Amino acid sequence: MKILFVCHRLPFPPNRGGKIRPFNMIQHLSRKHEVTVASLAETVQELRDGEGLKKHCVEVIAELLPKPVRWRQACTALCTSEPSSVAYFRSIELHRRVRNVLCEQKFDCAIVHCAFVAQYVLGWEGGLRWLDYGDLDSGKWAEYGEHRSFPLSLGFRLEAKKLRKYEAKLAGLFHQCTVTTQGELDMYASLGASTPCSVIPNGVDASYFTRPVQGPENSRVIAFLGRMDYYPNIDGILYFVHDILPLIQKAIPDVQLRVIGSNPSQRIRDLARLPGVTITGHVPDVRPYLADAAVAIAPLRLARGTQNKILESMAMGIPVVSTPQAAKGISAIPGKHLLVAGNPGEFSARVIDVLQVLELRRSLSGAARKQVEAMHHWPASMRILDEVLEQALGRRKLRC
Repeated sequence: MKILFVCHRLPFPPNRGGKIRPFNMIQHLSRKHEVTVASLAETVQELRDGEGLKKHCVEVIAELLPKPVRWRQACTALCTSEPSSVAYFRSIELHRRVRNVLCEQKFDCAIVHCAFVAQYVLGWEGGLRWLDYGDLDSGKWAEYGEHRSFPLSLGFRLEAKKLRKYEAKLAGLFHQCTVTTQGELDMYASLGASTPCSVIPNGVDASYFTRPVQGPENSRVIAFLGRMDYYPNIDGILYFVHDILPLIQKAIPDVQLRVIGSNPSQRIRDLARLPGVTITGHVPDVRPYLADAAVAIAPLRLARGTQNKILESMAMGIPVVSTPQAAKGISAIPGKHLLVAGNPGEFSARVIDVLQVLELRRSLSGAARKQVEAMHHWPASMRILDEVLEQALGRRKLRC
C-alpha cells in the first residue's frame, strides 16, 4: 500500500528529545507499506536532521519555512477567519509539491499528523484520508488565554475559538481521526463530529531509553527534558527555578538542575547564571545527560496529552515528580509509578524525598520502568495503529 504521511515538522529520531510520535508511526508503517513523507523545517539544520527519515521512506518532500515568514503569515491571518496557527504552517512550495505527487502517483491513504497541516491534502479524493490530531490544540490555546496577560490572552482566546471551528470542520472532511488520550477523545466528542475517532497512545522506545547501570546513589542531579522554545516548557522551568528550586536548595545546598533541550530562549539561557543550574541547549543524544540523574521533573502548569519527557525518564528508571497537569496523560498510579505534587511546597518536598531516601528512589525506579513496558511501549501503540488502519480501509471499501 502507498501512504502519504504529512506532518508539521520533520520528525526526529528519539535521541533528539523532541516529539517522536510521527517518527515512530512512519518507521512502523514503512515496514509493510511504501511511505512518502511531506513536511516542513524551520532551519537548514532541521532539514539535515530530517535526512535520517530517508531510510524509512520512498521519498521525503521537505520545504524550508523560516520563522520570520511563518510569523508574518500568522499575523496576517489575525483579522481573518483563518486560524493563525494554520497560516503559520502554510508553504506555497510544499502545497505545489504535495499536489504534484498526489496527481502523479496513486496513493491508497493520506495520513496527516496535526490539524495545522491538514490543508495539504484537502480536496484529494484518491483514497483514505486520516487525521491524527495528536492533541486538539484549540484546548491548548484556550488554556494560554487563561494564563497569559493582556493583550496576549485576547489573542489566544481568539485563536482558540477559530481553531475549534476549524478542527470541527476538518473532522467532517476525513474518514478517520485519532488522538493520544481519553481526555482528548472526550474533547473530540464535544466537536459533534460523526467521523470515527480512536485513541492511539503515545509511547516510548523502552529498548532505546534504558539505563544499564543506575545513577550514583549520592546523585544530586535533577533533570528536565524538553524543547526549550516551547512556552509550556519555558513557563514550567521558570516556575520551578523561581518558586521550587530555592526550597530544595535550603535542604540540599549542592543540588544540581540540568535543563536538557534544544533552542533555549534567552530567558532560559539566563538561568545558567544561577548557582547549580546548567542549560545544555541542543545535544546529539539526551541519554548521557539523563544517565546520572536522581530525579526527573515535569513542573508544567500548562500541559495537554501525553508528556514524552515523563515516559522517557520513566523508561530509564528515573523517578519522576510531576504536576497534576503534566501527569494526567500518563497511565500511571501516583505514589507508585511517579510522584505528583500540586504546589511549590509539595513539589519541593517530593523532590527532596527522592534525593534523600534511597529506598523510595529504587522503588519508583523499578515501578516506573515496568509500567512503561506494560502501558506505554511503542509496539503496543503501533498495533492499535494497524487495527485502526485496517478498520478504516474496510469501512471505506464498503461505502465505495
